[in-house]
Amino acid sequence: MKRSTFDALLSFLGGVSWAFVIVGVWVTFQSFVFLGVVPALMFSFIFLFLALFLILILEVMGMQRDRHDAVLKQTALLEEIRERLRSKEPESSEDE
Repeated sequence: MKRSTFDALLSFLGGVSWAFVIVGVWVTFQSFVFLGVVPALMFSFIFLFLALFLILILEVMGMQRDRHDAVLKQTALLEEIRERLRSKEPESSEDE
């Protein structure tokens, strides 16, 4: 299956995003542990939810791309069907 540059870029960004989440949560926890474990966990969860939201946006972009490709294929098929039906119309009107 041929992958477009956009698909490759989204895949790369998805992997980088997961690495960013893992490292970012750890760094956030380590940065705020001086305030105590509970605040450090709270800030880590806030960072985690924000990062997961950004990953969700990347996934939605990929799904929209797939949906767009499917709609383009459907449009091409529908136009082909329409042209075939139009080419058959004059033949059926001559029979009457």
